[in-house]
Amino acid sequence: MNIIKLAALGMIALFAAFAANFGNDLAYTVHGIIITLVAGFLFLRTVTQIGEPALPAPTGYQDDVIRAGVIATAFWGVVGFLAGTYIAFQLAFPALNLGLEYTSFGRLRPLHTSAVIFAFGGNALIATSFYIVQRTSAARLWGGNLGWFVFWGYNLFIVLAATGYVLGATQSKEYAEPEWYIDIWLTVVWVAYLLVFLGTIIKRKEPHIYVANWFFLAFIVTVAMLHLINNLSLPVSIFGSKSVQLFSGVQDALTQWWYGHNAVGFFLTAGFLGMMYYFVPKQAERPVYSYKLSIIHFWSLIFLYIWAGPHHLHYTALPDWAQTLGMVFSIILWMPSWGGMINGLMTLSGAWDKLRTDPLLRMMVISLAFYGMSTFEGPMMSIKVVNSLSHYTDWTIGHVHSGALGWNGMITFSALYFLVPRLWNRERLYSLTLVNWHFWLATIGIVFYAASMWVTGIMEGLMWREVDAQGFLVNSFADTVSAKFPMYVVRGLGGVLYLTGALIMVWNLWQTARGAGENKHAAVAVPAE
Repeated sequence: MNIIKLAALGMIALFAAFAANFGNDLAYTVHGIIITLVAGFLFLRTVTQIGEPALPAPTGYQDDVIRAGVIATAFWGVVGFLAGTYIAFQLAFPALNLGLEYTSFGRLRPLHTSAVIFAFGGNALIATSFYIVQRTSAARLWGGNLGWFVFWGYNLFIVLAATGYVLGATQSKEYAEPEWYIDIWLTVVWVAYLLVFLGTIIKRKEPHIYVANWFFLAFIVTVAMLHLINNLSLPVSIFGSKSVQLFSGVQDALTQWWYGHNAVGFFLTAGFLGMMYYFVPKQAERPVYSYKLSIIHFWSLIFLYIWAGPHHLHYTALPDWAQTLGMVFSIILWMPSWGGMINGLMTLSGAWDKLRTDPLLRMMVISLAFYGMSTFEGPMMSIKVVNSLSHYTDWTIGHVHSGALGWNGMITFSALYFLVPRLWNRERLYSLTLVNWHFWLATIGIVFYAASMWVTGIMEGLMWREVDAQGFLVNSFADTVSAKFPMYVVRGLGGVLYLTGALIMVWNLWQTARGAGENKHAAVAVPAE
């Protein structure tokens, strides 16, 4: 087996070195160097393992890869929030672009979105899904070290994507910017992820498949389908990053927003609902309010979400019937979305008093509140008459961030706080007071961010449609930019608060992992639930 691995790594390192040497652009050359170094390191590491005695087969849950996932989630979260805060201030103070192409808003914006969605959110989903599927299946992760391949392979994808953005290699497709060879690598990693997750479920010792696993499985399978179809492209050269999309015009736009909206629907909604359905009942120490509602919630969400993408293309060349179809399904989506929110909140029946003393549970509840608000606001904004005002304005930015920071961020923070004491066998978190500080800083930061964008977005839309008595536009585009300046500063300050809360979390988790503040002679291991 080691011989096959050595041959594969040697071939990869050799081809990557050729690619780096003959690369047609800087991003491709840099990526060739990165892959050469990674493959070369793994080759040497495999050589040193030849002849070593085989270790006994491990038993119990495979938590080492989950610990690595928790660390990566916290790290990429801070990186993503820092990038987002910086580019928010770039919009208020353009001098922060520094006059360099590598630090311009156009290069850093996809770096920010990928860092928070795919690096922070993706690592959180992989880590929590590995934790949850083992506990609810009473089975070790399938595939041996395949789980480690998923973790390291996924983070290599993040590094390649991020460096590509800064160096100007992009497909220019929202949330799907990585070029063709990075997409191929992500496909390999994602198939491995599916195999690990599905294999664990198949070999489960529990007869029942817990509802969280249904959401995780739907997220993994659907994201694979979205990724494959939206990234169909032909490379211009085997030694260059540039590629040409197979779709064009309105077909490409429709395919992109079928992908874009369902990346939100399945990556940022279904996957994180899998988190919610495990961690909220665990932290509240109450069973899920209604298992029947969770089934209805799951199947209606899965069926309806896939049709809602065209609402991103109102008043474009897309046929009117397709725009209306997307609007109708978006409005219908409000009901199953709130079914999940209600199920999560009602799980606290009989445990609401814990909110006074448990900041983790408070984070989970606020995340569900933001989920409910965002899944009401989204369908409302898909209505054509509302969209005619909101489209292309900062109202959309406020909507996206109230959901991302409030729903995805808060449920992830609470999951990290839940996991770290258990994964590092600590009695408790280092400081609940710091969790409380994190909660309030993050919540106030979200309110500053979303409220400022709601105000400036509606103002922007109204200024764009204002006409004088002769029917001429009253305001130029520059007028709207100037009018938005105060709100852009407020948005940046909201980002600073949110980032500060995340830094406090990292310190708290670090202190928890190292056992700070615990009585070493009387430490009691927290059960790995």
